[in-house]
Amino acid sequence: MRALWSGVIQFGLVVLPVKLFSATEEHRVRLREIHAADSGRVQHRRFCEAEDREIPYEEVGRGWELPDGRLVPLSDEDLARLPLVTRHVVEVLGFVPGQDIDPISYSRPYYVSPGGPSADRAYALLVEALARTGQVGVCKVAIRSRERIALLRPRHGILILQTLLWQDELRDPGDLAPSAPVTDRELELAEVLIRELTGVEVDQLQDEYQHALDQLVEAKVSGGELAAPPEAGPAVDLMAALEESVRTARTHQDGA
Repeated sequence: MRALWSGVIQFGLVVLPVKLFSATEEHRVRLREIHAADSGRVQHRRFCEAEDREIPYEEVGRGWELPDGRLVPLSDEDLARLPLVTRHVVEVLGFVPGQDIDPISYSRPYYVSPGGPSADRAYALLVEALARTGQVGVCKVAIRSRERIALLRPRHGILILQTLLWQDELRDPGDLAPSAPVTDRELELAEVLIRELTGVEVDQLQDEYQHALDQLVEAKVSGGELAAPPEAGPAVDLMAALEESVRTARTHQDGA
């Protein structure tokens, strides 16, 4: 892996040189854009409004748009001079219990490695202290031109920097919550079903989308037909659906 950020973690008077590495790599199915009428490939061209011509990628820069519509060019050198401490410092603001952080705020995880042999001891100390106390470090860091609030947490003997969404990036759900009442018996059966279905080996689950897409493409090329997947509709009788679900879950548990 290639480090995408290097700097220091600073908590109290302790300064720990570190590097960050992307901890995830999401599956991406890339479908080509085509002209629906004739299946021709669609190309996106970079067009300069001022000169009324297409320009090569090498001439594309970045700029900030002012309220009056004017654009202020910003080069990589300009951005490198941002007066922002967190560009090279993970500034630990304090520590809180890990369960106090609502997972809805989680954004992107990064592996944190020591920046060199001299940092190993302080790194190991921070990992062990967080693991023993159950605390996570709340910090700020600037990655890829954006400042984020983040958590430092231990995982399998290493540090994870988990960036979070800012509070104003979380959308208000409004009136999405249902108002329908439930009975004590329905609630009891739902709890029984949850207990019967407790335990999932998440690391054994697989992404089936690519396989399904391969089947679709093969059927389109060969002129074959795809079997339609079963559709699950809402339960007409909630109690009957709960009771049958519990029986099915117990049967699967007994056969496992």
